[in-house]
Order: sequence, then structure tokens, then C-alpha cells
Amino acid sequence: MSNATEHPKSGSMIEWVMPLAFIAAAAWLTWHMPVFILDFGGPNDQLSALYASLDLTPNMHTPLSPNADIVDWVALIAVPILFVFGVRTVRLAPMEFQSWRAADRSSVFIGRVTMMLVVLLTSVMMFEVVLRYVFEAPTLWANELSLWLAGFVFLCAGLYAMQQRSHIRIFLLYDLMPRFVQRVCDVVSTALIVTFAFFLVYGGYGEAFTKFMRWETFGTAFDPPIPATLKPTVLIVVSLVAVQAIVNLISDWNAEPVMHSAADDIDQDEIERLKKAVGVEGVGDMDVTRGSIQSGAAQTKAGQD
Repeated sequence: MSNATEHPKSGSMIEWVMPLAFIAAAAWLTWHMPVFILDFGGPNDQLSALYASLDLTPNMHTPLSPNADIVDWVALIAVPILFVFGVRTVRLAPMEFQSWRAADRSSVFIGRVTMMLVVLLTSVMMFEVVLRYVFEAPTLWANELSLWLAGFVFLCAGLYAMQQRSHIRIFLLYDLMPRFVQRVCDVVSTALIVTFAFFLVYGGYGEAFTKFMRWETFGTAFDPPIPATLKPTVLIVVSLVAVQAIVNLISDWNAEPVMHSAADDIDQDEIERLKKAVGVEGVGDMDVTRGSIQSGAAQTKAGQD
């Protein structure tokens, strides 16, 4: 496990560009996924009719395949390339857990993508609110799109939370145990996570594959393919969570015992920034504490006297 200070600091422009570019390519690929199902899965009249109504570039053709056009192929190739570049360029922020294995990089980049999805989700909701209540012209797609994005956010945020060790944990008994017993508990919890993931994938693969291959939609006016996309994503993300749990176990195996307290929730970096802003003693230029107010009131009263 390496320290994040050995890597460039987080916050560069590339960390914004790569997740957004990945989302754009993945969104196009997802919307046009029926063409690849038709190309590789065989003819399907119902799916062909569905794609005819979804195709954003209906007049663009390519000799590479009977259905997918050049933009579809570019998106298909761009998604893994952008993911690799995103993983290589992502950086840990100071407040994030300082672990930096290959799996950690992937989870952190997925976390960055999730953050961008939250921004997009909020933008869609604000757009709908303005159209609905200001212009009285609500859309048919904003509600379903928000639900669709929220599903991806919920799933991918779980993977990021696993990498950050930020899932809810009860340390009352764990902190009292000797280190070797803590390791036993870590092994048991990781084994339970892996077992859960295995049986979930084993039991849900058939249904997820069926929904994906027939590109099952939501059955609304907008009719997004929520079942066809979220069901397989559940299995993929849960599998990645299990892998990340194993990586966490390996990374933390030789870590020193940590005693947890309520102070763990305090952001020391934020406190230091506040101290610099208001002064260590609370009497800086930006001080708005009760002591400053009382001091100002006393000076005003003395001047009046």
C-alpha cells in the first residue's frame, strides 16, 4: 500500500474530462446496444423495430456490420480505452483512504464517474422542475432518466464506498480484540461478502442475460432499457465489490490497529482551513464567533459612554 503523497495531487482538469468522456461514450453505447445484440445475437424483429425508433444516426452506415454504424463502433472502442486512461489518470484526494493498488484505482475512477452522474442527475431534475413549474411544459423522459441514473449511482457508489472503507461498521467489540482476532473477523466478513456475491451472480445470471438479450425496457412513454441495463449492472458491481473486499483484506492485513472514535468523522483538513480563515484563536478577519460579536458590542458601548 502506497501513500497518496507519492502521486500527483487530485483536482487536475483531466480528472473531470476523463469521467465525462467515459460517460458520454458509455451513454451512446448503451443507447445503441441493440445494434450489437442484433449483429452478434442474430435477427430479432421486435428488437429491430425497437432500435429503429431509438437510432440517433439512422442514415449512417458502415460495412463493418449490417446494423452498427461507425459512431457505434467508435463508442464501443472508446469505452474501454477511456476507462483505462481514466484509471491511469485518477488521483486520490487528501480526504480519501490512502490505498493505491490497481483495483483501488479502478474503484476510485468509478467513484469519479459516479460523482459526475450525480451532477447529471441533479441537472436533469432541475431542468424538469424549470420546465414543469416555470414554462408548464413537463417532459416525458426526465423522471425515467433520473430513475435510471440514480440506479447506476446507487450501485457504483457502493463499490466506491467499499474501497474507501466507508460502509457502516460497528467497532465497539472489534477495537477491543487483539490484532490476530481482528484479522479473523476480517477474513470471515470478506468470505461472507464473496459468498453473497457468488450466489447472487449464480442465481441472477440467467434472468439478467435474458433481459439484456431482449433489451427489456421500462414500459413508459420514454421507455428506457432500465431492466436490460441495471440487472446486469447489479451482478457486475456486486462482483467488483467482492473483488474490492479481497483487495481491502490484503491491503489492511499488516496495517496497525486503529482505535475508532467519534473524532474520526471530523475533517482535520477542513478544520485547518477554517483556522487559517478565522485565526487560530478565533479572532481573524472572518471571525463570526460569539466572542468576536461580544467584543465588538463592548467596544461600541465603550465608545458611546
